[in-house]
Formats: sequence, structure tokens, C-alpha cells
Amino acid sequence: MLSACGGGRYAPVSDWPVRIGKPYQVRGTTYTPAADPAYDMLGYASWYGSESGKRTANGERFRAKAISGAHTTLPLPSYVEVTALDTGRTILLRVNDRGPFAAGRIIDLSRGAAQELGIRPQGQVAVRVRVVDPPERDRARLRAGKPAAPRPDASPAVVANLRAQLDTGRRALGLTP
Repeated sequence: MLSACGGGRYAPVSDWPVRIGKPYQVRGTTYTPAADPAYDMLGYASWYGSESGKRTANGERFRAKAISGAHTTLPLPSYVEVTALDTGRTILLRVNDRGPFAAGRIIDLSRGAAQELGIRPQGQVAVRVRVVDPPERDRARLRAGKPAAPRPDASPAVVANLRAQLDTGRRALGLTP
């Protein structure tokens, strides 16, 4: 995560300008940010919160209790729907930081987002992350650090299908499910 980019003045919490950014390297891996309105990925999420008060990659103050997250390549900010594959619980969150930089993880969640998703005790869970274009009402709530309107949970059949896809992908890579 790049939330520790320094102190000083913070950018206001805003959806404009949208920042894509130049390619960057972390621990020998190059990440190339890009707009991807069709982004829909299965992988793992974890959460972070000790960086509270530091600057996010888009210049805002990191608020651990807010419903936000970090992604390596999506534009800042972006809005994504995150579904926990163990429960089907789905939340909307605002991506305003870079990360995670750990193998197998596709998103890092703020402590508030992990709490909303119900994954705080687990630390890391299988998830589906997809880019969405939420209504302004939900965007405003997330910019204010509050949860968006509740999202419908994924049905057990959908969760089972997504879990099977994730497991198949992991086996194809030689990883255990």
C-alpha cells in the first residue's frame, strides 16, 4: 500500500479528478494503472487500518473506519462491489489507495469495509471484486466515510459457482484451493 506517502496537506475527498497514474514498481513488480469498466475478478482480500491519518495514494487522509479500499491498478477513485465468497455478503466501497502488494490478494479493505463485509475476524477471505457505477447518493455516503445503501447478498448458488471458479483457477496455477 502507498498510504504512507507522507504527511502535510491532504487532498479533499472528491471524485474529481480521477487519477489513473503512470506505471510504478513495488518489490520488483511493475503495476500499470488503467481504466477497466469491465473489471470483475476473483481472488483474496485482507484489511488494513494501522495507517489511519496517513495519506492515501490519491492524496486523501486515510480513515480506517471509512468504507474504502486499495487496488494496484484501478483509477483513483473507483467504486467496486466486493462479495465475500464464504457468506455471500456484498458491499460497495470506494477505492482511494494503492495495494495490496502481497501474492494472491486483489484488494485491501479498510477496517470499516472489513467490518461491513463481516470479515474482520478472518483477516483474509476469498472475494469477488467488480467495478460498478453507483448512484450519486451512495458515492456521497462513501466520500463521507459512511456505508452505502445495503447491497443484496449473493445467493448460495452464485457463491458456490464463484467459489468453484476461484478453486479451478487456483488448481490451474498449481495452487491448492
